[in-house]
Amino acid sequence: MSESESLQIDFHQGVLNLIIYRPKVNALNLELIAALQSAFQRALRDEQVRCVTLTGSGGVFSAGQDITAFLQEEDIPIRYHLLRTYNPLIMQMRHLEKPILAAINGMVSGAALGLALACDLRIASDTARFVVGFNGIGLAPDSGVSLLLPALIGLGRASEATFCNTPISAQQALEWGMVNRLASADDLPAQTAAWAEELARGPLRAFGLTKRAFNKAVLPNLEQALDYEAHIQEIAGKSQEHREGVRAFLEKRPPKFLDI
Repeated sequence: MSESESLQIDFHQGVLNLIIYRPKVNALNLELIAALQSAFQRALRDEQVRCVTLTGSGGVFSAGQDITAFLQEEDIPIRYHLLRTYNPLIMQMRHLEKPILAAINGMVSGAALGLALACDLRIASDTARFVVGFNGIGLAPDSGVSLLLPALIGLGRASEATFCNTPISAQQALEWGMVNRLASADDLPAQTAAWAEELARGPLRAFGLTKRAFNKAVLPNLEQALDYEAHIQEIAGKSQEHREGVRAFLEKRPPKFLDI
């Protein structure tokens, strides 16, 4: 069953499966973000849901925010956009006291990288690629990436991946601790389902308390970090660099930041 054309939802053996469906690159828009928020609210309230999986349709997890859709929201400050979309969604995911397993089936970047990193566990296709993306259009990281990425792979690696916008391969992601497991593209759905069903059979109360403890120990300032990201992004969004980055993206060319 599905609550939105852009989010396919299936429930099986205690597992709520969420599949992002916006071909070709599963870019995120307001409708999809609202559907994800609704789905995680269902996961919170429904006692039959014991685990959640999140993946993308086709060969892409998600390219992140749909820039074209965002540009259509005239006069909407970026800070306001983040405060009603990604910030509450990331907090929902971290506060859900049930395991969330991301199945990274292909490229993931930008805000979608934040969603993947906010999950408790990640299994990736061996062909997956991770791209931070924000600096490429003159923005700073948001959606929790500024906190979650350095927490997982270290500040130096996170800085290089962000500044240089260099894709991180699936193998690198495994070696650096960004993902827990790898699978072939063909085996990824089956391995994801098996792992999710194993989690769903586990001690849910203990899982929830463990997640609460990890949040306290490792991510105690997540809400403040998200709020500061929104503040920083509002500044970046008004810059000439961002305008050039968006123009370059729409014109499918490299940005010319030196000309600014």
